[in-house]
Amino acid sequence: MKDAAISAIEAGIKLTVLVPDRVPVWDAMQIAAAAKSHGAMFVGPNTLGVLSPGKAVVGMIGGRAESARQWFKPGIPKGVGVISRSGGMASSTGYYLGQSGVRISTIAHIGGDAVLGIRIPDAALMFEADPVTEAIVIFGEIGSSQEEELAQLIHDRKVTKPVIAYIGGKAAREGTRFSHAGAIIEGGRGTHAGKVKALRDAGATVVDAFGELPDAVANILKQIKGQSLMSETDKNAVWNTAVTRIEPNRVVVRGYDIAELMGRASFGAAVYLILTGELPSDAIGRLMDG
Repeated sequence: MKDAAISAIEAGIKLTVLVPDRVPVWDAMQIAAAAKSHGAMFVGPNTLGVLSPGKAVVGMIGGRAESARQWFKPGIPKGVGVISRSGGMASSTGYYLGQSGVRISTIAHIGGDAVLGIRIPDAALMFEADPVTEAIVIFGEIGSSQEEELAQLIHDRKVTKPVIAYIGGKAAREGTRFSHAGAIIEGGRGTHAGKVKALRDAGATVVDAFGELPDAVANILKQIKGQSLMSETDKNAVWNTAVTRIEPNRVVVRGYDIAELMGRASFGAAVYLILTGELPSDAIGRLMDG
């Protein structure tokens, strides 16, 4: 894996995703050195990747494309950025935010190994600079100092957008690895209590239970009058594509209610509408039906 990653970086690829977990520390450090010298970035190791709903995905995050389209609501005009140290919880966080009416700019599973290409503070600074992102949502874990470093960025006003976080691993004992190689408390460093205190002292919102996270995010967005909250119509939409929008008791095709289309457009005109985004002139409509 190390040789493949370094070869990709040296070939000019600016962003790579390293999926395997428990990559040897020395290998990860060599990849990091290669990325730095070539002006490249990598996500992981031990990552599902990065997803910007409605735009692009790198890696396996979100699962099947059909599911991802339904679960994650695109950040149009604005959205929240999600940073997760857990792969499964990255997707779950995005899903539950969508169910609460929150749009998403990007979901980043930074990876669970000890040495990472992009860490929580790095991703937070990227979201701070992103004009689409209005707030930053964190699924953190015990171990490492990433959350504490984020707290320092907030304290220093380098991250000014609202940060809402949940930290997993409250019951973990020192010396016990919690799910990932990077999630382990050693020598009193990286404790749940320490992370929660650091973030709260810096001004971040930290919830006590994961189930509280979506409502906390929605409440913050209401306070700042953000544009990341969906209308009730958008929130209840079952399916959205570039062509079709399906809502409870209503189907819209290219902006036209399907019941309206059935009364005014022929089959050929409807096909033309789907392909071009506009209804044809009478002359073209006759050709389509001929």
